[in-house]
Amino acid sequence: MEARLRDFDEIAKEGIQYVLENFWVLREKQPELYQQIRSRESIIKGFFLDKMGLNLIVHRQFIKLEKFPVEPKPWMGMEGFLTTRDYVVFASFMAFLEGKSVDEQFLLSDLCEELKTIYPSHQELDWTHYEHRKSLVRVLQVAGELDLVKTVDGDISDFGFFESSEVLYEVPLVSRYFLRSFPKDLTGFNTINDFLEIDDLTSGEQIGVKRRQRVYRQLFLTPVAYSKGSNDPDFLYLRNFRNRIREDVEKYTDFRFELFRNTALLTVAEKRMLHTLFPDNRAISDIVLQFAKVVREEQAREDIPLQYDGSLCVTPVDFALWVDQCAKLYSSGWSKQYREATPKELVDDLLATLVDWQMAEVDEHTGVIALQPLLARTIGSYSADYLKKGEGDNEP
Repeated sequence: MEARLRDFDEIAKEGIQYVLENFWVLREKQPELYQQIRSRESIIKGFFLDKMGLNLIVHRQFIKLEKFPVEPKPWMGMEGFLTTRDYVVFASFMAFLEGKSVDEQFLLSDLCEELKTIYPSHQELDWTHYEHRKSLVRVLQVAGELDLVKTVDGDISDFGFFESSEVLYEVPLVSRYFLRSFPKDLTGFNTINDFLEIDDLTSGEQIGVKRRQRVYRQLFLTPVAYSKGSNDPDFLYLRNFRNRIREDVEKYTDFRFELFRNTALLTVAEKRMLHTLFPDNRAISDIVLQFAKVVREEQAREDIPLQYDGSLCVTPVDFALWVDQCAKLYSSGWSKQYREATPKELVDDLLATLVDWQMAEVDEHTGVIALQPLLARTIGSYSADYLKKGEGDNEP
């Protein structure tokens, strides 16, 4: 493994970062990138297997890194899905594809009939219902974006309005490799913990290796890793091996490793389109930065104590008040969407973004919002010139 990594170069580094950020590389769509990654196959595969315990699949038509998290998070869902039904329909759709041959074509109407049979018996699909049709529209749009199906003729968006709409699809080869392979029969799995415990460290086998792989996956696949207490074994590993981790991170990627008392994360010095970063280009990201400044000031002014893990707990009422204060200070520079948003819409969007980036957690029983240490790593406000101009604009 170490011998292979001695041959590491910029092409291998780019390949590692690309497969981390993307679901797969299709030879048909990205032939040059495919060849570059394949030319460094043994190096890249060795890095992921040794450091994270992840399998890099290199097929003659595609390259895919089989990523799986240490802990599932809400933001890890399918972007574009809105309801539980969407996920059930998607799972049923994948079961439908299993019965089809590669390059076989099928009609939307045939799929609709099959889904009624495959869909869980305790529920029922009714294509006369608009919401049921919209679920299937979302599923097939996401499936198309992931190249799980090819549209030969027609437009699935029409199905949302007209039940009689027809679309012709084709089954591509890559649809066979979308789902991750498991070492155990899935019919024996009853809860989400059954999936996570496949990598259980209590087995006593290669505990040190498994611990390293868990820690590296947490760093590379999530925005931040938090300590769960003074005896958290994963965070103790981060502290004890921080120099080795920093060396690996900075040698094999463009990231920088940062470690604090309760928090560890990867950052980048310069933005690149390749990475999914915070802040991004969305207007809500700017508001998060400004809200972070308000939180700092309010915490200091009211002398609110932090929790043992570095978090700051606030009630939903106080959270809404701080958001309102943020709006009064900075909304003059916000996009039209958020200048005209209702207080509830603003609170909901901001909180959802904070949760997605692991800057906040909401207690499902009490509703208390725990603002996490990562929020303290961000801050933003308008320049003095802008604020002075705004004050002048308000003068009579």
